[in-house]
Amino acid sequence: MRKRWEKLTEHINKKGLDAMLVTSMINARYFSGFTGDNVTLLITGEKRILFTDFRYTIQAKIQSENFFDVREVQKSREIEALADEIKALGLKRVGFEEQTVSVGRFEEWKCFPCEFVPASEMLAEIRLIKSADEIENIVKAQNISDDAFLDILGRMKPGMTEKEVAVELEYRIKNGGADDIAFDIIVASGENGALCHAVPGLRKLAYGDLVVMDFGSKLNGYCSDMTRTVAIGEPSKKLCEIYRIVYEAQSIALDALKPGISCKALDAAARDYIASFGYGECFGHSLGHGFGLEVHEGPAASSRSEEVLKPGMTVTVEPGIYIEGLGGVRIEDCCIVTEDGHINPVTASKELLIIE
Repeated sequence: MRKRWEKLTEHINKKGLDAMLVTSMINARYFSGFTGDNVTLLITGEKRILFTDFRYTIQAKIQSENFFDVREVQKSREIEALADEIKALGLKRVGFEEQTVSVGRFEEWKCFPCEFVPASEMLAEIRLIKSADEIENIVKAQNISDDAFLDILGRMKPGMTEKEVAVELEYRIKNGGADDIAFDIIVASGENGALCHAVPGLRKLAYGDLVVMDFGSKLNGYCSDMTRTVAIGEPSKKLCEIYRIVYEAQSIALDALKPGISCKALDAAARDYIASFGYGECFGHSLGHGFGLEVHEGPAASSRSEEVLKPGMTVTVEPGIYIEGLGGVRIEDCCIVTEDGHINPVTASKELLIIE
């Protein structure tokens, strides 16, 4: 926790700020360890103050390991308490999370005796490089997902609904030791596979279907993310073709995944291969994204990002082909960039598995 504070104060100084006001639960957890749903952090080079209400004061002291000065403040007095503290400390330029603060809240801050400076990107940059502890949690979360996937394969059968598969998968993730699922599980069968973010419904798995399953586990706040596409019975030649193309495109991108490559170049490695078979317009999303305390965070592995990958960054590699009226294929691994390549903690097979 001290290292994170030191990194933040370094960035505060570089940006010419006197302090940082942290108001989102995710960033408050990252910098303080506190997981309650009412929290505001005021951080300077010397002070670390955590504002919360009576329900959470003891929890905040424990989770922050007494590294923060925990202040009990009623919600109705939070604005006044913050303004008083900023005035008492003589703070003139205070960074804030402009991407998450509501217009209403920002209006309330106009009475504060300081200038507010947008600094969301500064916090996102600090979180880009994962520590050994963060990586350990991510790998353990992914191990739970792999086990759950292997278990569900033995239970899937024609006639099950997408929703039944999703419920079974969620149960196995939680029963396997996860705190929660990392995001709403996607199970998309048959023509529904063309919906990138399909919601599991009452459609029944049928022979000839491909079934796209996108899911993740959350452990100690950290998310994993994987996608596998399986077949119910023997799929058509067309579906087998697009599966092979996506499989090979992902393999090419994984071979290219190492420090020094730009996100744009990584995206192109898979995208160009898919386009060479005439399916470029059927791959409309980015190749991947970072993950950690949030399942979607930086860096963005997209055709628009010039960001260069560095050791400690995380990125998913998830090419896909989606054809309206037919279905879709997506294969995804969540990876951690290392000094000489990357770690891929996903162990589930990527060969096309056929469930009879």
